[in-house]
Amino acid sequence: MLDDHAPPIPQRPLRPPTDVMRLRRMGAGFPTRLSFLRSVTRRMGAEGAQVTRPVWEMDADGFGHAVYCVDFGGHTYSLVAVSTDLPPDQRTDRVIATAWDTSYVLYDGVPDADEIARICRAAPQQEAARFDPRDLVLSRANKSVRLFAHVVEALRAGRQPDAGMIRDVGYLMRTTAVYGNGKFGIADRDKFGQRPGMSGPFAAEMLTVWLIRGFTHDLVEHVGGAPLDRALKRHLGIGNATGLGMAPFLVSHPLLLDAWMQVRETALARVRAVETLTPGQITRVYELVMRAAQHLAQWQVPDRIAQGRIDVTRREWPEVAAHLTPDFMGGAAPLDRLVCDSARWSIDTQELIAALVLEPFGDLIDGLTDCMSTPFVPVLDPAMACADLSALIARDWQWAVDTDFDDPHHCAQFWYVSEAKQEPRLGSRFIEEGAALESPLDIARQVKALAGALHGQTGPIAAVLAAHPEHRAAARRVQTLARHPYAEIRDNLIGDDCLPIDMLRCKLAFFGAAKFDPKSDRWTRITLAQGAPLADELHNADDWWLPTFAS
Repeated sequence: MLDDHAPPIPQRPLRPPTDVMRLRRMGAGFPTRLSFLRSVTRRMGAEGAQVTRPVWEMDADGFGHAVYCVDFGGHTYSLVAVSTDLPPDQRTDRVIATAWDTSYVLYDGVPDADEIARICRAAPQQEAARFDPRDLVLSRANKSVRLFAHVVEALRAGRQPDAGMIRDVGYLMRTTAVYGNGKFGIADRDKFGQRPGMSGPFAAEMLTVWLIRGFTHDLVEHVGGAPLDRALKRHLGIGNATGLGMAPFLVSHPLLLDAWMQVRETALARVRAVETLTPGQITRVYELVMRAAQHLAQWQVPDRIAQGRIDVTRREWPEVAAHLTPDFMGGAAPLDRLVCDSARWSIDTQELIAALVLEPFGDLIDGLTDCMSTPFVPVLDPAMACADLSALIARDWQWAVDTDFDDPHHCAQFWYVSEAKQEPRLGSRFIEEGAALESPLDIARQVKALAGALHGQTGPIAAVLAAHPEHRAAARRVQTLARHPYAEIRDNLIGDDCLPIDMLRCKLAFFGAAKFDPKSDRWTRITLAQGAPLADELHNADDWWLPTFAS
C-alpha cells in the first residue's frame, strides 16, 4: 500500500487529458508493467504461490475435466476445466455460438466431487445454465485447431513442433468470453473484491486466464504424449476474440477509467522526473528498445490499416534507438526528454515509448496499482449554480458544443443492445433500423443539449433538471469530469469516424494484451499471457513485457 506519511515522490506534470483521452491515442495503447495480468502474476510470485492439479480425468483424446488449485492472498481458488468433443461445424468464436471446445469456472475454495460434477454439467452450457455464488468467473475457449493438431502430431512423432508456427499463432486456444461480477448467478465482485490479491481490476478474470493457459499446455502434452519444450510453452499464451461487447465499458465506468489513466499517467510522470539514470537502468532501457524492435518484427496481421501502422512504427523505431546515444542517456532527465522528443514520431511510436520507459522502474511505480480500483460512483450535485455548470462545459466540453449534430457525419452511428444476445452493437443511423432504441453513449450530443438548456438560466441546476430530467446524466458527467479529468473519452462516439476498435485496444492493453490483430474496426483478436511465467516459474514472474520469440 502507499504510505500516506512518505514524502511526495517527484514527478513531472501529467500529460493533458485533452491529448491522452482522444480515441486515436487510446487506440495505440500497449501493455505495461501496471497491466492487470502483470500485477496478478507479480503478486503470486511475491507470495510464492503454488499451483497444484488434484484432478485430471481426461481420456486419450483430451476430453474430460481437470481441477487446478492455487493459494493466493490467503485464499484457495480452483479452476475447473471441462474439455468436450466439439463437432467442427459448431466451432465459432461468434457470440451466437452455443458450444465450445472447453469451458471453465474459477471456484472459491476447493470443490468436492459433487461441486465438480455440478460445474461439469453447467459450464459447457455457459449462458444457458445457472451458477452458484461460489463460482467466481465463467469462461470458455476454442482451440486454434491448426496449431493444436500440429503440436499433438509433432509430440506423438517424438519431435518438437515447428517454432515458426508457435511464433506466428502464439496460443493453443482463445477465449471467447470471460464473465465475472454476478452474471448468470456467479458471485458478485463485492463478495471477494476486497481480498488480498483480488482488489485490483479484473484480478479474478486475469487469474482465470493465466490458469486456463496452463491447462492448454497440459492438455496438448497429454494428448501428444510427450512434454513440450519449455521455451515454446512459455511463448504460448491465450488468444482472445473481443468485439463490441467490451467497448461501452469505458463509457459506463468513468471513475474506473479515470483511475486507470491517472495511475498510468502518474507512473509516467514519476519516471520522467528521474534526473539521472544508473548504468544498470541505461542498460535496461537499451535491452528493452531491442526487445521492442524484435516484437515489432514478429507482429504481423492481415488487416491492411493495422499492418500499415505497425510498419510505420517499425520504420521509426531505429530512429528512436539512434536517438538514445550515451550522451543523451547520461544527461539530465533523459526519459523526460525522450517523451518530449517523441512528438516527432507517430502516435503509436509515442505510446510504445511511454510504455517502455515504465518498465525499469517497478520500485518507483508498482505501488500505484493499489489505486486502480475505486469504490465510488458518480454523484450529481443539484445545488451547483447553472452558471458554474455552464462554465465547466465551456472549459472541458467546448469541442462537444461546437459539434454540429445535425450534420449526418456527426451522428452517423448509434449504439444499441441486441435483443437476441443482450450484447452492445453499433448501427448505421441512416441505413439500419433501431435508432429509436439507441443506448445513451452519445455523450457529446447530450452535453451539447445540456448546454442549450442551461442558456440564460440562473440559480441551482436542480430547477432545470426537475423540468428537464433528460439532462441529469449529462450534468452528472460534466461534474464528474471536473473532478476526474481522465474520466471521459474526448471524442464523438456517434460520429462516422468513431472506431470502436480504439476503445477495445485501450481496455485490452490495460488487461495486458499484446499482438493486436484487428479483424474489422469492431472486433479484434489478441494474445494474453504470452511470455508469462509458467506455474513453476512464478519466482521469476515479472520480465515478460512485449514477449519475443527466438526460434
